[in-house]
Amino acid sequence: MEFKHRSVLLDETIENLNIKPDGIYVDGTLGGAGHSSHIVERLTEGGRLIGIDQDADAIKAASERLKPYADRVTIVRDNYCNFVKVLDDLGIDKVDGILLDIGVSSYQLDNEERGFSYRNDAPLDMRMDQRSNISARNIVNDYSEFDLYRIIRDYGEDKFAKNIAKHIVQARALKPIETTYELNEIIRSAIPAKFRMDTHPSKRTYQAIRIELNHELEVLENSIDDMIKRLNDRGRLCIITFHSLEDRIVKNRFRINENPCTCPSSFPVCVCGNKSLGKVITRKPIIPTDEEIEENPRSKSSKLRVFERIWEDES
Repeated sequence: MEFKHRSVLLDETIENLNIKPDGIYVDGTLGGAGHSSHIVERLTEGGRLIGIDQDADAIKAASERLKPYADRVTIVRDNYCNFVKVLDDLGIDKVDGILLDIGVSSYQLDNEERGFSYRNDAPLDMRMDQRSNISARNIVNDYSEFDLYRIIRDYGEDKFAKNIAKHIVQARALKPIETTYELNEIIRSAIPAKFRMDTHPSKRTYQAIRIELNHELEVLENSIDDMIKRLNDRGRLCIITFHSLEDRIVKNRFRINENPCTCPSSFPVCVCGNKSLGKVITRKPIIPTDEEIEENPRSKSSKLRVFERIWEDES
């Protein structure tokens, strides 16, 4: 299957990166190089793009797409949470911009073999990095009822989480749950019919399993501060999210990096010594236009937030 992924908020992201022709940029979620192809075409021979992705299919597709710019592109198969090591290994101290397009790609959703989508009957997988020995099948069949309930409640925000977890445990006691359609039927039976109308009953549970399996929120939360610290003066971090859990993390980490002071509000001056690392560019997230949503319905829930590093604040 050809790796296709419509890059959401493309123009808005490229504009907010403030690309310098001789700058160094990191795309931590390279995918099929949708965003990166537009970054690298704006770079001169003195510029450089570092593309990071853990998906072998993405690496292959991006390498082919970026081949005309091979002299200024370095592609690394890794999780963006290891980006500090990636930069250190390349001898790079600071960069001028970083992009994260969080979540599952259109290719991963549409490729039946990957088991990300509840719309196709496939083995339960959902691994973004196929080198992992743990898949969605392990979570569904091995997690305790409480842990299933916890992740569906917290990561899927499904009000029927407790009943879904109960039905999964009951079903797997008879035989292991192997495929997406098997899991769909179990979830469907756990949700009252009148609540199945607005959206597919499996949507939230699949989101929860995928997030748990790939440690998506943990990776995001633990990466933002380090990324900001590796930006040059006026360098920017652009992050695109697709649901409220991700967006909340980005919003909070950006806010803390802009105003890290921990002093009580009653103090007349700051004495904690924590200094701002920059400013939030997007007080409200940038969202797709109606035209983009019509062209690409999967962009509907996307939000772009931008942080700018300001070194002068450290003086």
